[in-house]
Amino acid sequence: MPRDLAIGNGRLLVAFDGDYRVRDIYFPHVGLWNHAGHDPFRFGIWVDGAFDWITARNWNGTLRYRPDTLVSDVRLVNDELGLELVCADTVDFHRPIYVRRMVVRDLRGAPRHVKLFFHHDFYLFRDGVGDTTYFDPLTRGIVHHKRDVLFMANAWAGEQPGFDQVSTGTKHLHGLEGTWRDAEDGNLSGNAIAQGLVDSTGGVDVRVPAGGDAVAHYWLAVGDEFFAVKDENDMVVRRGPDALIERTNHYWRHWVTREDLDFTGLDPAVRDLYRRSMLIVRTQTDDDGAIIAANDSDILQFGRDTYTYMWPRDGALVVHVLIQGDHRELARRFFDFCLRTIQPGGFMLHKYNPDGTPGSSWHPWADADGNRILPIQEDETSLVLWALGAYDERFKDTEVVKPLYAPLIKRAADFMVRFRHRETGLPAPSWDLWEERYGIHTFTVASVYGGLRAAAEFARGFGEEAAADEYDTAAAEIREAAFEHLYDEGEQRFIRRLEVTDDGALIPDMTIDASVCGVWRFGLCEPTDERCVSTMHSLRDRLWVKTDIGGVARYEDDYYHRVSDDIERIPGNPWFICTLWLAQWEAAAAQSMDDLERAHELMRWVVDRALPSGTLAEQVHPLTGQPLSVSPLTWSHAEFAATVQQYVARARELRGRGG
Repeated sequence: MPRDLAIGNGRLLVAFDGDYRVRDIYFPHVGLWNHAGHDPFRFGIWVDGAFDWITARNWNGTLRYRPDTLVSDVRLVNDELGLELVCADTVDFHRPIYVRRMVVRDLRGAPRHVKLFFHHDFYLFRDGVGDTTYFDPLTRGIVHHKRDVLFMANAWAGEQPGFDQVSTGTKHLHGLEGTWRDAEDGNLSGNAIAQGLVDSTGGVDVRVPAGGDAVAHYWLAVGDEFFAVKDENDMVVRRGPDALIERTNHYWRHWVTREDLDFTGLDPAVRDLYRRSMLIVRTQTDDDGAIIAANDSDILQFGRDTYTYMWPRDGALVVHVLIQGDHRELARRFFDFCLRTIQPGGFMLHKYNPDGTPGSSWHPWADADGNRILPIQEDETSLVLWALGAYDERFKDTEVVKPLYAPLIKRAADFMVRFRHRETGLPAPSWDLWEERYGIHTFTVASVYGGLRAAAEFARGFGEEAAADEYDTAAAEIREAAFEHLYDEGEQRFIRRLEVTDDGALIPDMTIDASVCGVWRFGLCEPTDERCVSTMHSLRDRLWVKTDIGGVARYEDDYYHRVSDDIERIPGNPWFICTLWLAQWEAAAAQSMDDLERAHELMRWVVDRALPSGTLAEQVHPLTGQPLSVSPLTWSHAEFAATVQQYVARARELRGRGG
């Protein structure tokens, strides 16, 4: 199930599914560890002898954010119970505290005795072994702890903070489902402690006047030991949970609206999704520099792995957007992360955990004959330098670049100069950006060109003319070879890749693939170059999904999450990323304001297919438009933001010359 809402502060990340259930809780890094993720945290309500676990299936309403901030705006109505709930959720912008404000409103015109129940299904460090949960009489909260992570749940509905009733117990053992079952009669057993595979539930009483409403609060504080978490809990009580919500509301509005971006001519919904995308990107960015691909743990059903890693490729493309948005400190932390994780040989690995350790991988260290190969996508190395070049151009911050120059920039550039296919001069074979095929890929070639050009500028700036000339020469050779070997004169387009056979033969892969957009994105050719124009036209014609949903597929006959074998009509599921690449090119190549409207239409296409909260998935169903794969996907949001930035920049140029 997609994650409709994600809220976080760079250390603590909390995500909700479409039923308004907490599904992911990450701490102390964004993406590591997920202390939930197995089963949902339930939110229940008892009133007039009836009990209900709140889901979107039995409560009508919407899950949204307040405009331009990371505070939720959740509105749910249950006509059968005669109640309305209006909730605001946030993670404090500075402290490791998640807070929820709940307004309970009577719709029957009678006073109501309501009990709210909060169920916690923690799997600390994701294994469910050796956890402890207990009721703390000092704070009247519920504690879950193991090793150096401790969560304290608490609530406030009356004159004094604290749960009115609690239950701790065992789950999924000996026929026991969990303490959430204990809540369904409106009363909890009061069991004070449990260890092993455990869960807990706390409840508070709320008195709602006839036709009126009452307010209750709930929060989770997290830290590495009891007294640190107690201090956080005491701060919530002392300042009041509403104060934390409102200060966080103001902080994120200030963060996202400071950017000096001229939205003139853009649909207000496009502007709103741009800001939402920047905020969601921030929730996926760890304070230590990692930018994770997605927080949605439901992808576990496929191969028992997730997207909660830092791919240097995704990270570089995302950080480029943050750079253009003037978020220089977040960008600096990303480059510091890359400095810590680059290999001695000068290349980045497939992906990394948010703490900088290598992530899982399916890229082998040997080919079918047992010969050693590097398990890399070279674009993950080159794009880091390309993005760093954009940082330097934007901020001219030599003090930040200085410690990166020798161990990161030169090391990576020297690797890219060496890692070449002897016969053509192109980059040597590696894995493609989709992580599916081995060969010499047009996207990778273009990214290496962009990375080497950036490295040459850095070398020249540091007075190393010989190195600059070496990088420039390699880039020029790669560019010339790309036009010779990767552009097909007969088809009038760039091809996807060259497959290198064991005997050295080069077999062109003629599959139409959206990734060839890299030829202009990284400077290999101008967006108005005839070769680029004809390539983009063929991409638009062949990869557009010919249903009422529309959008651009990744490539012809894409198998990933396939829902139709009608390849002529549906070459693959529409991807937000690929549709936005087309929009970016339309903007970059526009010669008039009228031309820019094509990019604008594609941005509105994205707006129309976002969830009501503004969240973008990886793909959408080609027949229904429902989200597929993970959601939110950081890369999708970054590409939407990049498209708006490209549009605004091009509009400024065209207006400047009277276009």
